Amino acid sequence: MSESFATAGGSADPPPSLRILAVTNLWPSPGGFRGVFVRDQVESLRAAGHHVDVEVVAQQRGKSDYLTAAPRVRARAAAGGYDLVHVHYGLTALASRLIKGTPRVLSLYGSDVNEPWQRRITRATTGTVAATIYPSRRLAAAAGDPDGFVVPNAVDFDLFTPPATDDDRERIRASFGIAPGDQVVLFGGLPENQVKGYDVFRAVLDKLSATGAPIRELVLAEAGQERDAVVRKFAASDALLLTSRRGTESGPLVVKEAAVMGVPVVTVDVGDTPEILDGVSPSAIVPFPDPWGTAAATDELVANLAAALAPILEARTRADGRERLRRLAPDAVTATLVDVYRRVLATAGGTR
Repeated sequence: MSESFATAGGSADPPPSLRILAVTNLWPSPGGFRGVFVRDQVESLRAAGHHVDVEVVAQQRGKSDYLTAAPRVRARAAAGGYDLVHVHYGLTALASRLIKGTPRVLSLYGSDVNEPWQRRITRATTGTVAATIYPSRRLAAAAGDPDGFVVPNAVDFDLFTPPATDDDRERIRASFGIAPGDQVVLFGGLPENQVKGYDVFRAVLDKLSATGAPIRELVLAEAGQERDAVVRKFAASDALLLTSRRGTESGPLVVKEAAVMGVPVVTVDVGDTPEILDGVSPSAIVPFPDPWGTAAATDELVANLAAALAPILEARTRADGRERLRRLAPDAVTATLVDVYRRVLATAGGTR
């Protein structure tokens, strides 16, 4: 809901800026990437003129901080004169449970809904939040909240900019030792993270290599990596192949970043990938075979992913996601988020 604030002369003043406390267990350490999307959201809110403070829970303090942080978080919320508290991730709601008098908004991201033990904790601690936000409509439905607020993670269009020319792209590829004819397939996570399905990714590449295709693997995630290196890896790639386990993703940011960089995406059907890639060409979403969970089903998935990926690699066409996904630009996403905040405050009796 948008509100207009009229002056005595009848003109409309812009809504006042907000004071927000972000409470999160997702925040990047120096050189890390965990929670970078939360940091980006905070920075976008600040760029839009809002005051945002951040209280990090757990991480360096350890998992016990989920329980012991509540007095610290309550004291900070009480002392800051905040309009609202934005809690990121279901487990973090434990640390905000003692806050009184300030509306809480909770963002859920995936495992806090899909993992049964985390889901129980999330449900037990979210009864008093004023609103729940999800990165995709599918996750909202999985949480039993199909009409919940959906605010996707934003993509920095200034940072994730494709090379200006084909020659620039070839120079980037050469810096990674990539030959002109190589077909480069990007893996978006850390191979040791089992959730990301590196075994399936590798099986797809092996299947394509067996046909004689000049397949080259490139791994996006790397400890201590600067974000500029991430951009360069996208630029060097001919396709992103997402093979995450069924039911483990909510709104994979790597898919959005790849599409904005013009990298074609072939992905299993997880999270918000159908929403994001709708109309983006070339791209492909491959459903999990039904029934799922057998070796035969995995073999079928590998074959289907390889069949979808092969023509995209052969064509070497860049995707049109940048033109189609302008709604993911930080200013657009921030406006949607602030609208949720103002709806919450209006319902709570505020006037901001």
